[in-house]
Amino acid sequence: MLKRYQIQFPSVAAHQLAQDEVYFNLLEDGELHKLRFHDYHEIYARPKLYEQLFYDRLKCTSPRKVTEILSCALAAVREPMNELRVLDLGAGNGMMGEELKREGVARLVGADIIPEAREAAFRDRPDVYDDYYVADFMNLADRDEESLLGWRFDCLTCVAALGFGDIPPGAFFTAMKKIRTDGWLAFNIKESFLDPNDQSGFSRLVRELIFSKFLHIHHLELYRHRLSMEGEQLFYYGMVGRLTASIPDDFLTKHGIE
Repeated sequence: MLKRYQIQFPSVAAHQLAQDEVYFNLLEDGELHKLRFHDYHEIYARPKLYEQLFYDRLKCTSPRKVTEILSCALAAVREPMNELRVLDLGAGNGMMGEELKREGVARLVGADIIPEAREAAFRDRPDVYDDYYVADFMNLADRDEESLLGWRFDCLTCVAALGFGDIPPGAFFTAMKKIRTDGWLAFNIKESFLDPNDQSGFSRLVRELIFSKFLHIHHLELYRHRLSMEGEQLFYYGMVGRLTASIPDDFLTKHGIE
């Protein structure tokens, strides 16, 4: 029987906290544990807690939405989804991977920085990923660099993992460099990250890519990512683009992005 956790949302309003500081209380064996939404190592260690919190309670739609718009973009150019070789960055416990697998992608490799993510993915979804790397994309080991290139990826996905320090711009850039020149990017970003007033590194990276010669946008859609603890709608952009040229190694430094 699937375990149900006792989750309590605090009285403090979520809007009073930064999104990466929002927390919940977990009543477990008579003890109350305070966990941030971004305490992934703690959440993944508890089977299906992530799903109960973000999908059952907060109605997250992002893996399905990003998969849908990727499928639509491919259909528009008459390319089959089942030939994609995908690197799923920030793969976590495999929610995005499960959606991609359902679409029949040819190869699917996960990557995350914490070992608990890989353990949770293979515990809960053992048949989703062909391989799964626990690696820091800001400082890839030579063996991982060589191994990743060997997969010959033509698509990078990244869902609900960008812009809050979970995946720095440099790590996302490194992952992009593992995708072939005419490959696809499919990811989501918080609504405010496309605001010119947002000068965070990842926001600037996305804007520079959009207006560069290196990426052609095929689909950009504003949608409801999930609910806040108070039931308010949180909107993200889903984006699918295609690389059109090899991105130079000095792209980040040239634009002053850290």
